[in-house]
Amino acid sequence: MPDEELLEAVQRQTFGFFWEAAHPLSGLAPDRCTTGAVPTDDLVATGGSGFAAMALIVAVERGWITRAAAVERLTHMLDLLTRATCYHGAFPHFMNGRTGATIPFTRKDDGADLVETSFLIMGLLCVREYFNRDTAEESRIRGLVNYIWNDVEWDWYTRGRPVLQWHWSPNNGWALELDIRGWNECLVTYLLAASSPRYAIDAGVYHQGFAAGRNFLNGKPYYGIPLPLGASFGGPLFLSQYSFCGIDPRGLSDRYADYWEQNSSHVRINHAHCTANPLHHKGYGASCWGLTSSDGPDGYATHAPDNDDGTISPTAALSSMPYAPKEAMQALRHFLGAYGERVWGRFGFIDAFCESRDWYADTYLAIDQGPIVLMIENYRTGLLWKLFMNAPEIQSGLRALSFSR
Repeated sequence: MPDEELLEAVQRQTFGFFWEAAHPLSGLAPDRCTTGAVPTDDLVATGGSGFAAMALIVAVERGWITRAAAVERLTHMLDLLTRATCYHGAFPHFMNGRTGATIPFTRKDDGADLVETSFLIMGLLCVREYFNRDTAEESRIRGLVNYIWNDVEWDWYTRGRPVLQWHWSPNNGWALELDIRGWNECLVTYLLAASSPRYAIDAGVYHQGFAAGRNFLNGKPYYGIPLPLGASFGGPLFLSQYSFCGIDPRGLSDRYADYWEQNSSHVRINHAHCTANPLHHKGYGASCWGLTSSDGPDGYATHAPDNDDGTISPTAALSSMPYAPKEAMQALRHFLGAYGERVWGRFGFIDAFCESRDWYADTYLAIDQGPIVLMIENYRTGLLWKLFMNAPEIQSGLRALSFSR
């Protein structure tokens, strides 16, 4: 199969997770499902639903579903979100897809999750930009998106300090005490906070908060590849993917880094580590690579070159397609050719596998399936990048934070 046809097939099969396994009433995305069945409970994921909204755009653009079907699904999603419990405009990590009530993530994480909210808003802004026709249905979608977007009190989550807070709960307040400091997956959180029409943060919150993180600046080489930002060896690959499903890193820079260079170096280091395979894990090589946070033989874990237990996550390589297309395509063909139905099923590639322990996941995760659809699309057409970056508020936020393109 030619590369373009293969990419189309992978995207379309993976999109099935968000179309077929979505909540039957609200259409919001489940956190996960198994290879054998779609979820039967009411738990839906906020960030995963942001990826779902963006995946619907891709599905319309590629003709997998009709525009009318996407409008209907998005209307259900937005109707639930406007009724869901929120906390100064921010949503919880998990909620009930039937009622909108919060489902606690942990004992004390039973309120707002600002980062999950930012992934949702990123997706909704893309929806607003794409569904721009002068019809009552699409006009209503744009109005609901603006209502949700304008209601998030980003500046309230600073607590009057120059840094955003990740969580707040009406039962536990700021008990988790987690500052959002970089380098991590949260660049889009700060960009949205600076772009807000009603509750924008001051630029100093970005510079003194996010950019002041202990692992923000790096500059050291790993496998001979200089890494501008982040922890040693770059960390899990989702750091170069989640925020950048919407943020276009091509030519994007600020006083700290060129973000195309940052993400490309991160991917190259991850690939170089799996190719060198210093821990001698079975299966690793130039065609079998990709370490990120995912399910593993001992449960969900963060996999990275400096925390490597032999678990390969297909989403890590496939969602790196814009940064390393040759290596990502090589991995895609290897996964299918070497492992076949052990790693491929109803909703595309399973979450992860560990050949050393003969373990293959029986799960699909929203936050891993989503970037496969979206980042492959950004590689092919730049569609989501164009939509998000064209939003006038985002352009204003980039200027406020002194980004240049």
